[in-house]
Amino acid sequence: MEKTINVSNRGATLDTSRRNFLKLGGVGLIVAGLTVAGCREDNYDFPVSDVFDLGTGDVGILNYAYALEQLEADFYTKVVNNFYSGISMEEKQLFTDIYHHEVIHRDFFKAALTGVTPKVLPKLEFKYDGVDFNSRNSILATAKALEDTGVAAYNGAGKYITNLDYLVIAGKIVSVEARHAAAIRNIISPGSAAFSGDDVIDANGLDVAKEPKEIVAAAGGFFKTAFTWKEQGIG
Repeated sequence: MEKTINVSNRGATLDTSRRNFLKLGGVGLIVAGLTVAGCREDNYDFPVSDVFDLGTGDVGILNYAYALEQLEADFYTKVVNNFYSGISMEEKQLFTDIYHHEVIHRDFFKAALTGVTPKVLPKLEFKYDGVDFNSRNSILATAKALEDTGVAAYNGAGKYITNLDYLVIAGKIVSVEARHAAAIRNIISPGSAAFSGDDVIDANGLDVAKEPKEIVAAAGGFFKTAFTWKEQGIG
């Protein structure tokens, strides 16, 4: 059965040790396993015609991940281009680090897909209804939702990947996304156990995993560009 996503209408600081925690899983980890191409913003446009279908098999999963990474990269681009009033230098650096990571993730999937298929998801447009980019609380709440969703998405989609090289890279990327999620949660609730809260870690000590259809339901409201996916292809 084919399902259609159609959304076309719709005070703590971070110390140096916690910033280094992010950097350990950041740019170096991804670049070490990849040859990333096409990272320039001015070379990042695709022609958009009919509603795009993500496809099936590994291509469908790569396009699915690419859609989510486009969303995260777009969100953090907006954050770093207009930091909220009163932001600390530590938080500014954290968001800048995460922004660079997400751009690398996004551009990796673009390059990986371009290398194996003509069926590459176009550049998407997004909407942020209810998000106040001038509010620290709003930005942190949105970042938390996106990062938690991203981790759960990779965890849930991994079992559908048949190419082991893709699976290894997905494992590296989700480990970085988990660091992002933990760091954001620690800013919101410093000194607490929220970084590994029981809403994201189950009784077996494992990260939550969600099926693609659950992720679409959770994140679909951010997508202004409509696209479709076939349930048997990615979930």
